[in-house]
Amino acid sequence: MKARLPKEYQNAAPNMNSMDRKAQKMQEDMTRVQEELAEKEFTKQVGGGALELVMTGDKQLKSVTLKPEVVDPEDIEMLQDLIISGVNEILKEVDDYGANEMEKVTGGVSFPGFF
Repeated sequence: MKARLPKEYQNAAPNMNSMDRKAQKMQEDMTRVQEELAEKEFTKQVGGGALELVMTGDKQLKSVTLKPEVVDPEDIEMLQDLIISGVNEILKEVDDYGANEMEKVTGGVSFPGFF
């Protein structure tokens, strides 16, 4: 006498293969998005254009450009605040962009270590 699986489990192998293929494609897409993000550059201006920052998607700061009039030896605190504000804003922009792109791939499912 042969043991039989209930009907709902008889076609489980093809479904598992399909799920494996989908998971593999999602993993490939997530890797592609991370690679594209690392190459993308983001530019942010703050203080009415007094400070411009350029950062890559993998959060490497590429350049900081200051307008000469923002460099006041009598008001170093203002310059420090401007730099902090600019760095925080560009980091948020990079994070938001990365999360949005990853959500397109994962359909909103969260994976630790990926935005």
